[in-house]
Amino acid sequence: MEAQEQKDMDSNSNIMCLLTDPEGTPLGPSMFLPHNAGPPQLQQLVNKLLNNEDKLPYSFYISDQELVLQLGAYLEKNKVSVEKVLKIVYQPQAIFRIRPVNRCSATIAGHTEAVLTVAFSPDGRQLASGSGDTTVRLWDLTTQTPMHTCTGHKNWVLYIAWSPDGKHLVSGSKSGEILSWDPQTGKQSGNPFVGHKKWITAISWEPVHLSSPCRRFATSSKDGDVRIWDISLRRCVIALTGHTLAVTCVKWGGDGMIYSGSQDCTIKVWETTQGKLVRELKGHGHWVNSLALSTEYVLRTGAFDHTGKQYSSPEEMKEVALERYNKMRGNAPERLVSGSDDFTMYLWEPAVSKHNKARLTGHQQPVNHVYFSPDGQWIASASFDKSVRLWNGTTGKFVAVFRGHVGPVYQISWSADSRLLLSGSKDSTLKVWDIQKQKLKQDLPGHEDEVFAVDWSPDGEKVASGGKDRVMKLWM
Repeated sequence: MEAQEQKDMDSNSNIMCLLTDPEGTPLGPSMFLPHNAGPPQLQQLVNKLLNNEDKLPYSFYISDQELVLQLGAYLEKNKVSVEKVLKIVYQPQAIFRIRPVNRCSATIAGHTEAVLTVAFSPDGRQLASGSGDTTVRLWDLTTQTPMHTCTGHKNWVLYIAWSPDGKHLVSGSKSGEILSWDPQTGKQSGNPFVGHKKWITAISWEPVHLSSPCRRFATSSKDGDVRIWDISLRRCVIALTGHTLAVTCVKWGGDGMIYSGSQDCTIKVWETTQGKLVRELKGHGHWVNSLALSTEYVLRTGAFDHTGKQYSSPEEMKEVALERYNKMRGNAPERLVSGSDDFTMYLWEPAVSKHNKARLTGHQQPVNHVYFSPDGQWIASASFDKSVRLWNGTTGKFVAVFRGHVGPVYQISWSADSRLLLSGSKDSTLKVWDIQKQKLKQDLPGHEDEVFAVDWSPDGEKVASGGKDRVMKLWM
């Protein structure tokens, strides 16, 4: 009798739990955990089970909600039955924390037409912008003043991209020409890259862990082609043809594949030695507008991280970048998400299958921009329906909707620690959203007109925004 009572007491005070990684791989068998176990105790347990020499910070999720209470309190609050095994997903956290931006530290005039694109360098030390006034500008972030005005384009500058080693800046214009610049001097390096017949929609560099120093980049254009260029040879080395309508976006993946999304409703996957088409991803019923990779943050920043370390040789840079890429990717394949005019998004694992992993529905208008968080755990999407939505980056499951903008949301950007999300809108404001609390953290008014472009610096210190009012704003 006593033994039975003892057993009942044990099962009452303990909860059967299964710890898994975001991909669903269990960390050992199911185990009984006490009611009063919370994130600190789970953190100790995971570090122990993984034999981590340095104790790493983890956050824990139960069906996409972050666990911030003790298990007993969570079960009570959410009326969860203790009959079933409770699945807890552990996720490594950024070791550093980004302070939220909350004020405009500088409004820099200079451009004489709308600012259409802004981008921080991979180490976060420089900032570039492209404008309807046909110039690219480089800004000094320490003095918050214009540094170089790069002239040479004959039409609107629609897209700019830094090489992940920080040595080159490339810009594409509405007339289809591509120019490259030396970020140190602001001077044009060599002749224009000629080949595209219509405007440039996107530029993506070959990752530095695949090739260092950086030489090759891909461009997509409204003329329906994707081209691979070599910055040393200053010419197109491969033309990827096969799309039947405008190509709207291009991404160079970490395993060497190029992904292109088009108004022909398809996404094509290309290998980059001969430019062969590897597979075609079909499913969207309308134009594909935006693509994002789960590894995008480490591809963009290469060897640079929040510590600000600089590198002496391309070899060292390649080595560090490869280590960062492998760590970020883990054992799972690189994931791709696509956003479309058909109001939906698809989650893909192109290396594994031509079939989508999940269809993400909920937006009421075209999806403008999709973006994975730096840790690959979340997908954020911005839409003409004035909302930003948050999804699970592994399963594609809907997590939350952020409402607050009163106009279409054009662009989003993540903080380096994946805890905050920034959005820029036609309503002239920027907003910062808190991912854990799933609500608005900061409203940043200040622009006098539509905000077209936003970027959060990789070191997490600054946000840049530009738009129709012709000014660049820096937020700290």
